[in-house]
Amino acid sequence: MTENNDKPLTSISKADTLEEIANFLDTHSLADYWDQTYPVEFKVRAQRRQRITLAPELYAQVEKEAQVRGISSETLVHLGLMEWLANHHNICEA
Repeated sequence: MTENNDKPLTSISKADTLEEIANFLDTHSLADYWDQTYPVEFKVRAQRRQRITLAPELYAQVEKEAQVRGISSETLVHLGLMEWLANHHNICEA
Protein backbone atom coordinates (compact mmCIF):
# COMPACT_ATOMS: atom_id res chain seq x y z
CA MET A 1 0.00 0.00 0.00
CA THR A 2 2.85 2.37 -0.67
CA GLU A 3 2.59 5.22 -3.16
CA ASN A 4 5.43 4.17 -5.46
CA ASN A 5 6.10 0.70 -4.02
CA ASP A 6 9.53 1.97 -2.99
CA LYS A 7 8.87 4.39 -0.14
CA PRO A 8 6.73 4.14 3.01
CA LEU A 9 3.44 5.98 3.52
CA THR A 10 4.97 8.17 6.23
CA SER A 11 8.47 9.42 6.80
CA ILE A 12 8.17 9.25 10.58
CA SER A 13 6.83 5.74 11.14
CA LYS A 14 8.35 4.21 7.99
CA ALA A 15 5.09 2.27 7.77
CA ASP A 16 3.89 0.67 4.55
CA THR A 17 0.24 0.17 5.57
CA LEU A 18 -2.44 2.09 7.46
CA GLU A 19 -2.41 -0.67 10.10
CA GLU A 20 1.33 -0.19 10.64
CA ILE A 21 0.81 3.57 10.97
CA ALA A 22 -1.94 2.99 13.55
CA ASN A 23 0.26 0.58 15.51
CA PHE A 24 3.12 3.09 15.46
CA LEU A 25 0.89 5.91 16.72
CA ASP A 26 -0.51 3.65 19.43
CA THR A 27 2.98 2.98 20.77
CA HIS A 28 4.79 6.28 20.18
CA SER A 29 4.24 9.89 21.18
CA LEU A 30 4.06 12.41 18.37
CA ALA A 31 5.77 14.85 20.75
CA ASP A 32 8.98 12.88 20.19
CA TYR A 33 8.76 13.56 16.45
CA TRP A 34 7.33 17.08 16.44
CA ASP A 35 10.40 18.54 14.77
CA GLN A 36 9.82 16.21 11.80
CA THR A 37 6.26 17.41 11.18
CA TYR A 38 5.10 20.22 8.94
CA PRO A 39 1.85 22.14 8.49
CA VAL A 40 -0.59 21.00 5.82
CA GLU A 41 -3.82 22.40 4.45
CA PHE A 42 -6.88 20.37 3.59
CA LYS A 43 -10.58 20.90 3.06
CA VAL A 44 -13.29 19.12 5.01
CA ARG A 45 -16.51 18.57 3.14
CA ALA A 46 -19.16 18.05 5.77
CA GLN A 47 -22.75 19.14 5.78
CA ARG A 48 -23.42 21.94 8.20
CA ARG A 49 -25.70 20.93 11.03
CA GLN A 50 -28.28 23.25 12.49
CA ARG A 51 -28.87 23.72 16.20
CA ILE A 52 -32.22 23.94 17.91
CA THR A 53 -32.37 25.06 21.52
CA LEU A 54 -34.67 23.19 23.89
CA ALA A 55 -36.00 24.34 27.22
CA PRO A 56 -33.99 22.71 30.04
CA GLU A 57 -37.07 20.85 31.34
CA LEU A 58 -37.82 19.41 27.89
CA TYR A 59 -34.20 18.43 27.35
CA ALA A 60 -34.18 16.61 30.69
CA GLN A 61 -37.18 14.57 29.56
CA VAL A 62 -35.54 13.83 26.22
CA GLU A 63 -32.35 12.72 27.97
CA LYS A 64 -34.25 10.42 30.30
CA GLU A 65 -36.22 8.80 27.45
CA ALA A 66 -33.12 8.43 25.30
CA GLN A 67 -31.32 6.69 28.15
CA VAL A 68 -34.25 4.28 28.61
CA ARG A 69 -34.12 3.47 24.87
CA GLY A 70 -30.33 3.19 24.82
CA ILE A 71 -29.84 5.90 22.20
CA SER A 72 -28.44 9.42 22.22
CA SER A 73 -30.64 12.42 22.91
CA GLU A 74 -29.81 13.74 19.45
CA THR A 75 -30.95 10.50 17.81
CA LEU A 76 -34.20 10.46 19.78
CA VAL A 77 -35.04 14.04 18.79
CA HIS A 78 -34.06 13.38 15.16
CA LEU A 79 -36.22 10.25 14.94
CA GLY A 80 -39.11 11.93 16.73
CA LEU A 81 -39.10 14.93 14.40
CA MET A 82 -38.89 12.71 11.33
CA GLU A 83 -41.86 10.68 12.55
CA TRP A 84 -43.86 13.80 13.39
CA LEU A 85 -43.18 15.37 10.01
CA ALA A 86 -44.04 12.15 8.19
CA ASN A 87 -47.34 11.83 10.08
CA HIS A 88 -48.39 15.47 9.99
CA HIS A 89 -46.96 17.02 6.86
CA ASN A 90 -45.81 14.15 4.69
CA ILE A 91 -42.70 16.10 3.70
CA CYS A 92 -39.96 14.20 5.50
CA GLU A 93 -37.90 11.58 3.66
CA ALA A 94 -35.84 9.04 5.58
